[in-house]
Amino acid sequence: MSSLNWLIHLLTSRHRWPAVLVALALTLALAVAGGYLLAEVGPLLAAVGVVGLVAALWMLRDIEVAYWAVIGVVCLLPFASFPFSIGFTPTFLDAALGALFVVWLLQVMTGAQRRFTTTSLGGPVLLFLLLALAAFVLGLGHAPLTSYIVRHFAEILLSVLLFFLVVNTVQEPGRLERLVRVLVVCAFVAALLGVVLYVIPDELTMRALSALRPLGYPTGPGVLRYIRDDPTLPQRATSTSVDPNVLGSLLNIAIGLTVPQLFARQPVIRRVVLVPMLGMMLLCLGLTISRGSFVGVGAALAVIAILRYRNLWWLILAVVLLLLLLPQTQDLVTHFLAGLRGEDLATRMRFGEYRDALILIGRHPILGVGFAGSPDVDTYIGVANVYLLIAEEMGLVGLASFLVVMGLFFARFWRARRAVRADRRLEPIWWGVHAAVIGALVGGLFDHYFFNLDFHHSATLFWLIVGLAAATTEMIEPRDG
Repeated sequence: MSSLNWLIHLLTSRHRWPAVLVALALTLALAVAGGYLLAEVGPLLAAVGVVGLVAALWMLRDIEVAYWAVIGVVCLLPFASFPFSIGFTPTFLDAALGALFVVWLLQVMTGAQRRFTTTSLGGPVLLFLLLALAAFVLGLGHAPLTSYIVRHFAEILLSVLLFFLVVNTVQEPGRLERLVRVLVVCAFVAALLGVVLYVIPDELTMRALSALRPLGYPTGPGVLRYIRDDPTLPQRATSTSVDPNVLGSLLNIAIGLTVPQLFARQPVIRRVVLVPMLGMMLLCLGLTISRGSFVGVGAALAVIAILRYRNLWWLILAVVLLLLLLPQTQDLVTHFLAGLRGEDLATRMRFGEYRDALILIGRHPILGVGFAGSPDVDTYIGVANVYLLIAEEMGLVGLASFLVVMGLFFARFWRARRAVRADRRLEPIWWGVHAAVIGALVGGLFDHYFFNLDFHHSATLFWLIVGLAAATTEMIEPRDG
């Protein structure tokens, strides 16, 4: 019997005293918690806490609600943390992911789930996790272990483990459609917030974003972001993602996921609503001026246009023409071309990071230097390229294991591409989740968010999408893997 069912059993017991005692205990606990929140953080956050408690109880009844919480936090409050410490300051995403895993474990313990699914990717993903753990332990020989490193490394492991949770709990089309719908809606809301905060006066934007201070967000003029952090250059949209490139990485995945729905017979969101939502996401992506995300989206859409949706070339052509012809987009085009030519400071700094990363990898090629720090005073961990970052931390062996996972992922994609046409309901979702992974991997050539200890939510989003793609392929070819 689950903990929630046990509580319900006591509250509905025929014996009056157990029910009365449990009700009194719950009332007292809620009163104490409510009083503490009112005194410490004020009525607004106290109300948020009450809503969170109700949501937590709801999650225990329905694992989809836990998924919604994870997706909502990843898209809308990725850096939010609780205004208290328990040895460390827990984040909203820690709580949401923890609830998701707890509900899954309760299902396993109560027999609600009896079969464990791994797919053909399960073994390679597990090997990648074990190599990450080995690199972490070996890296402690030259760098001190801190609570920060332990916590964030554990969060990255939890994000990768999310793959197994997804393929075991998303096994029917209805749930898959609902999760994709929630992800698209939340990404749209993030884009809408990004555009609104971009167009309103800077003072109002600064006040609005600074209001998130109790949740651990930055405050002051620094919340406004510009190209090269120079206020004389064009501003960049951030929404509630703090960094414009982080917002760009979210929209990179969301746009790839959404576009195939334009060609669906029955899209997860009605087309009359979906089209303006997609337009808002494309507009916000443009306002982020995130060049890596532009390239990621372009690559993803080009792949699915070549392999499946030929009419998509008209959308790609329309977007390119708008970028080239509209006066409002000329700063963006100039910035993008400067990056291609290696002329701007940000690009030259990235080239420097790449050189430093190759030096570090050359000195520690097998299992890298771990996640805590570099043993050499003249090198450091950190580079705007997810593949070089993995090689720095886990060596060429760790990078090879990640590439094997992705290679097998796309081998399954290639085998299933014809079979998926027979399933008109799942086909657009299948293409969407794979386009999202392609966009993330191409964007990863220029950014590091999907395997960075400081960006737990980006790693969570990446492995959630990989898991959804694997789960969708399982529904199409159940015997595969």
